[in-house]
Amino acid sequence: MRPESVETKPVSQDHQEALELLKAFLQPWHTAVEAPAEAQRKVLSTLMEGYARTDYGKMHGAEHIESIDDYRRAFPVVTYEGYKPLIQRVMAGETGLLLSEEPIGWAITRGTTGDESKFIPMTPTDLQMRVSAGRAMLNYVVTNKCYEVLEGVNLNLNFPSVIGKIQVGEKELEYGYSSGIYLKHVSTFTPIRSVPTQEEIDALGGSKSIRAWEARFELAYQKCKDENMTMVGGVSPTAILFGSYLHRAHGVYPKNIWKVRVMTLGSVPGINTRQEPALRALYGPAAIREIYGATEGMFGQQMDNRRAWVPNYDQFFFEVQTRRGIKLLYEMKPYELGSLIVSTPVLARYKIGDMILAVRPPYFRCIGRDHWWTLLDYAWGEFMTLNLGRL
Repeated sequence: MRPESVETKPVSQDHQEALELLKAFLQPWHTAVEAPAEAQRKVLSTLMEGYARTDYGKMHGAEHIESIDDYRRAFPVVTYEGYKPLIQRVMAGETGLLLSEEPIGWAITRGTTGDESKFIPMTPTDLQMRVSAGRAMLNYVVTNKCYEVLEGVNLNLNFPSVIGKIQVGEKELEYGYSSGIYLKHVSTFTPIRSVPTQEEIDALGGSKSIRAWEARFELAYQKCKDENMTMVGGVSPTAILFGSYLHRAHGVYPKNIWKVRVMTLGSVPGINTRQEPALRALYGPAAIREIYGATEGMFGQQMDNRRAWVPNYDQFFFEVQTRRGIKLLYEMKPYELGSLIVSTPVLARYKIGDMILAVRPPYFRCIGRDHWWTLLDYAWGEFMTLNLGRL
């Protein structure tokens, strides 16, 4: 573990009150990490209550599930391709097929894991859970008692949260990219203030062209150049592209303008290893905190200086397909590898297609997509960065 130099200030009364609020926000996560077996049983019970109100859940006897073994016997492991026909029926108006609540929006993937974007419905419960995207940032503040970080702003480099509308039965609902959706709701329910606002980014449209991204980068620069920007959150490759854009368009790097204290980044493996040199060259000696999420949910985030994420055991039910069969995520042995199966309020036993490496409890890494060459690619990256599996 590598120590980070953190400047702290005396705790004022205002900061003490903020500390108590932040601790209350983080406590469910910390408690679940300390007792994952109990947390996962509670999550499964809650999920069954929701599944029992859906046609899919009734088909598989959700109301009769009393144990993890019951769940595994009754519900099959399903990939997106298996769920796709059901999701299409939900889009056609059969919302009760998969959803225990009416959908309030849809998240789509950026098309990086296949030929086309995946559409995932969002419910009020599901949307509230996405606030956990702020846990990495807020845990850093609490752990290091650097409350002044929250007096600054968070650089918002996320994808648009709204890029269009789709007809779902008789209703018209918005859809957009999950990273933007996460940011919008983190900003609403936590003390983190993001600039530019997600609404300002959305107003520029949903194109992924170079010109569109340069417009977003210029908006971010103009909105933030006179701000006390202490945080950066979003997609790691986008943060690197923004730093390169600033140098190309304005002759400066982010570290020349702002004193960034912490960066919470996701989307790709190796943020704390392969991408670290570029991030530090552009942004200076900021703490890097990795988040692990997908369009389907926010599954974990880095808890401390150790360069791996810790699961949200209090929100999702986690299994992995290993060489020795399916086991619970917290049952994995150090350096065991498996393909993640996650149960969300919308998707039961969903094989998401990510390879997960257990480092040591409770630390994990997503090393890439579920392909035969992924482990070789990860091992080569560890060798080239001289990380060699270290936390």
